[in-house]
Amino acid sequence: MPEMPVDHDTGLPFLTELLTFLVTAIVVVPVSRLLRISPIIGFLGVGVLVGPSALAIAHDAERIEALAELGVVFLLFTIGLDLSLDRLWKARRYVFGMGSLQLLGCAAVIGGLAYLWGNNWAASLLLGLSMALSSTAMVMQLLVERGQMSSRAGRTSFAILLFQDLAVVPILFLTALLSTRGGASDLSSLALSLGKAVLAVTVILVLGRLLLRPLFRRAAGLHSPELFMAMTLLAILGTAVATFHAGLSMALGAFLAGMLLAESEFRHQIDANIQPFKGLLLGLFFISMGMRIDLSLIMDDWGNVAIAVLGLYAIKTAVITLLALAWQHTLPQALQVGFNLGQGGEFAFVVVAAALAGAIIAPETAQFMLVVTGLSIALTPFAGMLGEWISSKAAERASTEQPGGAPGDFADLEDHVVIAGFGRVGRTVGQLLSERQVPYVALDMDADLVSRLHRGGLPVYFGDSRRPEVLEAVRAGKASSLVITLDDAESARAALAAVHHHWPHLRVFARARDMGDARALMEGGARQAVPEMVESSLQLAAEVLMDRGIPADAVTPLVERIRTQIYEGIRPKDSRSA
Repeated sequence: MPEMPVDHDTGLPFLTELLTFLVTAIVVVPVSRLLRISPIIGFLGVGVLVGPSALAIAHDAERIEALAELGVVFLLFTIGLDLSLDRLWKARRYVFGMGSLQLLGCAAVIGGLAYLWGNNWAASLLLGLSMALSSTAMVMQLLVERGQMSSRAGRTSFAILLFQDLAVVPILFLTALLSTRGGASDLSSLALSLGKAVLAVTVILVLGRLLLRPLFRRAAGLHSPELFMAMTLLAILGTAVATFHAGLSMALGAFLAGMLLAESEFRHQIDANIQPFKGLLLGLFFISMGMRIDLSLIMDDWGNVAIAVLGLYAIKTAVITLLALAWQHTLPQALQVGFNLGQGGEFAFVVVAAALAGAIIAPETAQFMLVVTGLSIALTPFAGMLGEWISSKAAERASTEQPGGAPGDFADLEDHVVIAGFGRVGRTVGQLLSERQVPYVALDMDADLVSRLHRGGLPVYFGDSRRPEVLEAVRAGKASSLVITLDDAESARAALAAVHHHWPHLRVFARARDMGDARALMEGGARQAVPEMVESSLQLAAEVLMDRGIPADAVTPLVERIRTQIYEGIRPKDSRSA
């Protein structure tokens, strides 16, 4: 086992880097919120500043790489936590179809240019494959921050990124096979490694289904937060280490663990437990990415670096946009996907380093490509802003006849939520769904509101939710539920009647102004109707009680008991007797 790097002044590992990072987090997060920019930009900038090519406060980026990689591990776990195996299987057309074509198409163009630039065929092949990968950590974080995970462009971007993460393993196998320092047994080693990888994934999925839920149930039953937290970390890190030793990425193992727990009753508590870890470790990851950017090389060869970075974005954005159009995305959606994934990826560092160690790529070429990759990742937030602006212009042109575009591009959409009305309440519901990566489509009759939000990348469309043909266009029959947030009580009841007549199986949740409205909606078939006056009064009473010094753990059960009594009173009699 390699010796852990130690700070020689204190004797503690990574102390200088960790102190630098903690100070950075305390400064970057509030400043970023004040300036209304992504904290990612701040973390990357600090990474460049404290890195070896600038102030050299943190001398070696590799010293904190292992710790920083945990940020990606926790990120992929939370993504898996919101994506069950069933939902993954439904998205297979995008993951394996569009994802594979994206990788091969981008690799062919980039590899061909690398060959014309003077690299041999093996180096060109690996450069093409490694540069075809995009940054999972950067893109996913930006999608979550912008509330675009539930949009069609967000779902497609995630599907392509997932395939790229799966493709890292065979790319690394190919790198070992092409290495001039390999032996005659490369083919047998490749077959053995592939067998180990398949076996590892199978064992994780089988044992995870059999053991994880009972173990978490046992940990929760003992009412020990420490034990539950330890169980959560064991599930994440245990699967990550298992896949790592099988030759796969640690992030893939964490993703599998998240999917196994996605349908369990413990997923929400698990997610709440790891959110602080994920946020801090991702910040550390982006700092390490910034430390990899060699300012001296950029200054010495800025012209070629700029051409390479812009060329990488142009090639990948063009290829991915064309593929998205072929997959029947609208032009604004296709452009968003293309700009989302135009950068290089963190796994390119791994592939290029392995190719350098195997003497496939020349040292100067490897260093140049690492700088291009790091710089392209750093520019991702700005490229995303440019993509949103270009997409909004395309959306404006496309929506001259119908604001927000016609809701006719949902052929792949299933198990989503339809929101009828996207005013104050509807937007809050949409934000919460998006943060949990639950796909949704919203309908509203306010043309200006729809156009503005649609240009911002939100899945909002102009349409009357009282009309069955409009609901059919957003695949209400394939939705998991429908949320009615309309202001007008008559419109809400009309929308409910249309849904109940055409799709009686669809679960409907409705906003109501008062108890009378709530009772009418429940009698009309709503699974639940929430009267605004009741909820606001309960929340106000809870605040008053806590202000009088009554503890929150005493107020919450009281409020829940009264809420239950009220909602029991508005349920139809037949449902109460049942």
